[in-house]
Amino acid sequence: MFTGIIEAIGEIAHVQDIGGDRRFRICTSEDLQASLDIGDSVAVNGVCLTVIHLHEAMFDVDVSNETLSCTALGEYEVGHKVNLERALTLSGRLDGHLVSGHVDSTATVMETGDDGRSRRMLFATDPALMRYIVHKGSICVDGTSLTVNSVENNRFSINIIPHTLEHTIMSEYRTGTRVNIEVDLVARYIENMLPANPGV
Repeated sequence: MFTGIIEAIGEIAHVQDIGGDRRFRICTSEDLQASLDIGDSVAVNGVCLTVIHLHEAMFDVDVSNETLSCTALGEYEVGHKVNLERALTLSGRLDGHLVSGHVDSTATVMETGDDGRSRRMLFATDPALMRYIVHKGSICVDGTSLTVNSVENNRFSINIIPHTLEHTIMSEYRTGTRVNIEVDLVARYIENMLPANPGV
């Protein structure tokens, strides 16, 4: 589990097609790398991946074909920046919201614009997911815990405050940028517990 509070910005240092899928080497800060062990979970742009090798200020992760097909990771090349977060510990604070690292789909930036000192962004995503995206609810975009400002048809908007713009990759988003999204975990559990035919 994760919180959606980004700890560091990393960069794809090497991409290797291996055994039919892909391996990434990710460059990060020495402090974050020093806190990792082989087998640890790390959210890379919101995708939960496992550390398989450690190098100086870098670590390797394997990415399955399933993950490549349902996230934006399949588009990443050397130099692509990524948000990083280590897994939540039971003694840690939950400052964002509960995030599983299991990305539901991708969304595309449709519009960006200044809104005071913040930046407003409009995204379009899979219409089937919109039932889980609610006004003032939580959503995870590339691993970042955010609040939904508005919802209409297959689109939702968010406001990014200056601190988030400075400490995540969101300052680099442009119209057409494809991002990973994970809807609120609680909404999925509530739906699963409700009867399929409430009138019966």
